[in-house]
Amino acid sequence: MSHSVIGAQLYTLRDFTQTPADIAKTLKRVKTMGYDAVQLSALGPIAVTELKKILDGEGLVAAATHVSFEKMRDETEKVIEDHHLLECKHPAVGSMPGEFQNETGFHQFAKEASAVARKLKTAELSFSYHNHSFELEKFGDSTGLDILFNESDATVFNFEIDTYWIQHGGSDPAAWIKKGSNRIPIVHFKDMVIQEKKQIMAEVGEGNLNWPAILDACKTAGVEWYLVEQDICQRDPFESLAISLRNMKSWGLA
Repeated sequence: MSHSVIGAQLYTLRDFTQTPADIAKTLKRVKTMGYDAVQLSALGPIAVTELKKILDGEGLVAAATHVSFEKMRDETEKVIEDHHLLECKHPAVGSMPGEFQNETGFHQFAKEASAVARKLKTAELSFSYHNHSFELEKFGDSTGLDILFNESDATVFNFEIDTYWIQHGGSDPAAWIKKGSNRIPIVHFKDMVIQEKKQIMAEVGEGNLNWPAILDACKTAGVEWYLVEQDICQRDPFESLAISLRNMKSWGLA
């Protein structure tokens, strides 16, 4: 097992992971770049046993995955089996289905996802939910994200806070990480810059986010994995991942 806290979210490299051969080439490049862990996301069809063999061959840890909520709910036993094969304890939902993205839906998702999370917990897996910015819409005095925090089962329902999307929604990433202390095993590290009057994603450390505060919050909250993600890159995605890793290592992160 890697002692690093840094991992690469493979969604960043989704254009290079659509066949088993490309997945193997991409994981080799990620390892050579200096990452020891990855989050499995947006991969093309590949047998879990083959994926595990590639990961082991490169010395990479599967820190987490992204799995659709529908699959977690409807194929729970398959999700459990796959994650045990991968030796990965952190399945996460990348976003809630569209029918839940309203005031009533947030309450319902907190309930339904908690039920799924309890099943995963019995198999020693840790459910997490990944935010975007729509969860910060207000309904009265509470945001959608407040509803998820307050109405989900805190013993099993965890969060994968995305720094960029929290900032994009007009809130403070460090504050949300602290709010979720001991419920946030994973944080997505993603920076923000302004170009031509627009908010865009940037390599970690190359933008305007308050990284000293975010790092302090991560340590306080007991975050296990700092996973680099950049949905849209302004340069080659491999170069973007390398820049983020270099900057994070310069901050003293393993």
